[in-house]
Amino acid sequence: MSAQATTARQPGPAQAQPLLAALQQGRFAEAERLARELLRQFPEAMLALSVLGTSLAQMGRPAEAVEPLTRVLRLAPQSAEAHFNLAAALTAAGRPLEAESAWRQVLALNPRLAVAHFNLGAILQGAGRTNEAMDCYRRAIELQPDLVPAIGNLGSLLQAAGRLPEAIDCYRRCLAIRPDARAHFNLGTALRDAGRLEPAAASYREALALEPAYAEAWNNLGEIERDLGQFDAALASFAAALRARPDYGPPHYNTGIYLYDSGRLSEAIPHFEASRHEDWAERVLVCLYKTSQYQAFRERFDAFLAAPHRSPMAANLAAHHAANFGLSDPYRFCPDPIGHVWHTRVDALTESGNDLRARLLADITQAQIDERNQGRLHHGVQSAGNLFKRPERSFAELAALILEHARAYARHFAGSDCVYIRDFPREPAFNSSWYVRMRQGGHLDSHIHETGWMSGCVYLDMPSRKEDEDDACIEFSIDGDHYPREAAHFQSLTLRPLTGDLVFFPSSLFHRTLPFSAPVERTCIAFDIAPPAATGSEPA
Repeated sequence: MSAQATTARQPGPAQAQPLLAALQQGRFAEAERLARELLRQFPEAMLALSVLGTSLAQMGRPAEAVEPLTRVLRLAPQSAEAHFNLAAALTAAGRPLEAESAWRQVLALNPRLAVAHFNLGAILQGAGRTNEAMDCYRRAIELQPDLVPAIGNLGSLLQAAGRLPEAIDCYRRCLAIRPDARAHFNLGTALRDAGRLEPAAASYREALALEPAYAEAWNNLGEIERDLGQFDAALASFAAALRARPDYGPPHYNTGIYLYDSGRLSEAIPHFEASRHEDWAERVLVCLYKTSQYQAFRERFDAFLAAPHRSPMAANLAAHHAANFGLSDPYRFCPDPIGHVWHTRVDALTESGNDLRARLLADITQAQIDERNQGRLHHGVQSAGNLFKRPERSFAELAALILEHARAYARHFAGSDCVYIRDFPREPAFNSSWYVRMRQGGHLDSHIHETGWMSGCVYLDMPSRKEDEDDACIEFSIDGDHYPREAAHFQSLTLRPLTGDLVFFPSSLFHRTLPFSAPVERTCIAFDIAPPAATGSEPA
């Protein structure tokens, strides 16, 4: 086609001016109408195609914008702007594979465009390609050091990878550039993961100072206040979260937990039901069962039998109910939990010449880790945060050793006919970990780990005892936590761990620590390992 023919197919300035004016003044519906009118006369008018695509995207119709923007690109294949507009539309339209290719085309034409590196990183992050996404964000920040979204997203990936000091640094860099409620919130979550409760609470308060109706910040602040034993303040924060967003589940759930822990089970039920959050349905069942409302419990439990048997709390209830009434256990998570307790040793903790145990005890004593309120723990303290996400090398070394034993545990029980072993995580990872330090008289009341799958404990310092004594031992049972007892006997098992020992057990199993009389400390690290989305079923 000749240059003269091409020119003839384009609108003149007088025809283009109203179109550009509508676009520039944000009158996108009018711009769409004018662009379509011009395209009927000039089907290859780049200006009209570009304005049409841009207007559709601005009006929240990116899927429709893709076609005219693709036509622009065919007419101007070397235009970085055309590639950029199409990439943005494909991203907004939820077409990530095509969007990734489009952003790479943008960067091939302009490799120093920071926002394109950022957008490609976001696509890769959404696809779970974490390392590639991190590289994109770092390049974007290198090109534009004040690009807050890239710094924040990098921080979130670092936090998810357990690299908390780097994540905290990213969030603080965001805040050094400009005050932002989301950055304060993210900093609070990272500090909380690191076991720094008071600084985390301060970050949430900073977020709320900027955005008073930030429901998530109110809820997380309430959880920290609860962990610090500030229960009145926690309830007030949960109430503020619900005022900001009445349909927000977590503050309803947390209020239910407070009422449950206070023995106000009937009051807790409507909060759990309103929350529809995590294991809310199991919590309702516990309230019904502990108040001996057996018929209502059985009617509601039928829904759990129809759903996949992946809830440790439902398994715990099913096992107790079966033993209580002489029935078979129909829930297939782990019908024989005591048979799946495993007692072994971590040789590195006691072998000659290995200082791992000494470093662990020193880090537990010296590291900046806050303590959280634990109502079941007597004469002792429990750490906040996730210990195995912290930067100390001793914790990382111990975590690696525990995971080796966890894989051996899975191999040992590979023939078990239960969901617990069948769906055991292929790549075990810690979803929580904490230390417990007890002094003379210390003990821990009966409980389960509702958010785990497999739980465990490694013993760093144990009081000496005679061979037949139960001081400082761990007891497992089908019965516990003041469940109603209609039967005379429930199966139990007592283990007598020594320093360096490691114990694994299903998270559904009741366990408690027995008191000890020696004037020394008992120190252990407890943890939960779970596959993704292991808990919190949805039956009504």
